[in-house]
Amino acid sequence: MTDSLVALIRAELARAADPGLAPGMQAYMKSALPYYGVRVPRVRTLTRAAARQLPPADLAELADAARTLFDRATHREEWYAALALVGMPLARGRRELTGLHEHFAVAGAWWDVVDETAHRIAELHDAQPRHTAGIVRRWSVHDDMWLRRLAIISQLGRRNRVDARLLTEVIEANQADREFFIRKAIGWALREYARQEPEWVRRFVADHEQLSPLSRREALKHLRG
Repeated sequence: MTDSLVALIRAELARAADPGLAPGMQAYMKSALPYYGVRVPRVRTLTRAAARQLPPADLAELADAARTLFDRATHREEWYAALALVGMPLARGRRELTGLHEHFAVAGAWWDVVDETAHRIAELHDAQPRHTAGIVRRWSVHDDMWLRRLAIISQLGRRNRVDARLLTEVIEANQADREFFIRKAIGWALREYARQEPEWVRRFVADHEQLSPLSRREALKHLRG
């Protein structure tokens, strides 16, 4: 069934291809892989439809299809299809997929893959908080920059469920990093949390002198006074 689902998704992507869009999408993402020219929302729709037509028997089969699509991709939209599969209800909040999420982030090594994967880690925080906190702490000091970014933004969208202590830990581990994607991630994570706890974010920024100007600016972007 895995091979059939993968083949169906690839066929649907090829059928939906827009050669006029593909070069610009590839250039924008600085992608070594070419594009079909299918926008991400359409990729998700096609992937979900294919999975309804040929539903994976269980989580292992879904994960196998996702990894096959990702690792054997000929076009970048196959990466997006893999990410869409692990975002299906069967896969949400499943700790068994932690290693696969990590693989996608390291192998994809770019913000589009990492930022989408962050949604899956946020779901893991809700479903498996202790397990996920330990993984995120490890990622926050990892040699791989993209795993560090993933750790920092892993609680986006959690609103009042954000673990502020964990957020503090992962930011403090990276606050002196000069890499743009890390500095931007720190600011983004703080800006989102400011919607729930503006005074906490103000104090955090004031107390952490090592934060870069970019991180500070992003964190305080929507705060007044």
